[in-house]
Amino acid sequence: MAMFILGLMFFIFGFTSWINSMLVPFFKAGCELNHFQSYLIVFAMYFAYLIMALPAGNILKKMGYKKGIMIGFFTVALGALTFLPAAIYRSYPLFLIGSFIMGLGSATLQSAANPYVTVIGPLSTTTKRMAIMGICNKFAGLVAPLLFAAVIFTPTDEKTFALLETATLDPTTKAAMLDELVRRVMVPYGIFAAFLICVGLGIRFSKLPEIDLAEENKAMDSEHSQGKTSVFQFPYLILGVLAMFLHISTQVVTVDTIVSYASSFGINMIDAKVFPTYTFALVILGNVLGALLIPKVISQTRMFQICCTLGLLLSIGVVWGTRTVNFMGFNAGMSIWFLVGLGLANSLIYAGIWPLAIRNLGRFTKTGSSMLIMALFGNAVTPLIYGAIVDAYTPKVAYFWILLPCFLYLTWYAFWGYRITSWKPAIRNK
Repeated sequence: MAMFILGLMFFIFGFTSWINSMLVPFFKAGCELNHFQSYLIVFAMYFAYLIMALPAGNILKKMGYKKGIMIGFFTVALGALTFLPAAIYRSYPLFLIGSFIMGLGSATLQSAANPYVTVIGPLSTTTKRMAIMGICNKFAGLVAPLLFAAVIFTPTDEKTFALLETATLDPTTKAAMLDELVRRVMVPYGIFAAFLICVGLGIRFSKLPEIDLAEENKAMDSEHSQGKTSVFQFPYLILGVLAMFLHISTQVVTVDTIVSYASSFGINMIDAKVFPTYTFALVILGNVLGALLIPKVISQTRMFQICCTLGLLLSIGVVWGTRTVNFMGFNAGMSIWFLVGLGLANSLIYAGIWPLAIRNLGRFTKTGSSMLIMALFGNAVTPLIYGAIVDAYTPKVAYFWILLPCFLYLTWYAFWGYRITSWKPAIRNK
C-alpha cells in the first residue's frame, strides 16, 4: 500500500512538472512572450522548491506525514485553480503566481516521498525502489504532453499559429484569438484541481502508516556521523547536492526545450508534441531496466556511472551532430535524436545520486534529504539560462554551455566524487 501511494504521488508531481514541455511554448504563443519570459513559468515553480524544502520537513514533522501530504496536494490544487483567473484575464503575472503555488505544494510532496522511499527498505536497494518511482513519475511525463495537446489543441490550430505570426491581424482580432487560445486551459486545470483535492483527502484517511524519520535516522547513526556537528562535514553530500542540481538541469533542458528546438528544423509545435513523449519512453525504459537488473545483475553505483557516461557522449552528439536524417516521420538533424536519447541516460541518475549522497548521515538524513530537494531549483535556473542564450545565439550554443559541463561533473561524481568523505583529500572511502 505504501509503495502504491508513493507511486501515485510521484505520478502526480511528475504530471505537474513535466506538462511544462507543452505549457511553456503554449504560453509563449498565447501571452506573446520571448524565450526568457516563457521559462519564467518554470522558474516560478521550482523557485518554490528552494524556499519550501527545509520548511516542508518541519511541517511534516509537526503535522505528521499523512496530514502534511494532504496539505501538499491541496496547495498544488490551489495553484492549479489560480490558472483559471489567469486565463480569463490572460494575465502572465497570475500564471507565474499559480506556478509558484503549485511548486510549494510539490516541494512538500517531494519532502515526504523521497525519504519515505529510502527508509522503507535496505539502502542497497534504494535505487531499485527509486527506479519504480521513476517509472511512475516519467510515465506522467509521457502522457502529460499528449493529454495536454489532445485537450487544448484543435486541428485548425496550425493555421491559427501561422496567422498569429504573420503580424497582419488588427489588435482587436489578435487579442480575441489569443484570449480564446489561453482560456482553453481553464477546464483541464479545474478538473486537475478537483482530482488533487480528492487524492489528498484519500491519503489523509488511508491506511498509509506514519513514520518517525527522526527516530529512524538516529538509529542509523554510524561511525561516519557520530561526532559530526554540521551537515556540511559530509563532502559527498554537498558534492551530491551539486550533482543533483546539475542533473535536474540537464533533465529539464532535455524535456522542456525539445519542442522549441524542433521548430528550428521547421517542425510545428503540434507535430513536435511527440518528442517529449519519445524522451519519456526512454526514461521509462531505463527505469524498468534498473528495477529488473539492480542489484542482482549490476550494482546501483555501476548503473549510475554508465548513465552519466552515456549522457556525456550523447551531449557531444547534440552539440556537434549536424547530419540531417529522415526518422520516425521527421526530416530533422540528428542532434534532436541525440537530445531524445538523453532520456535514457537521465533515467537512473536521480536514483543513483540519492543513496550515495545521504548514506551514513544518521541524524542529519532529514536535512540532507531537504538539501537534495532544494537542488531541484536547477529546474528553475537552467531554463532561464537556456532561454537567454537562445535569444542571443542559437539552441546549440545553449546546449554546449549547459549539457557538456553538467555531464562532465556528473561523470566525475559518479566515479570519484561520491567517495570523498573528508574535505582533506587524503581521507577517502575505500
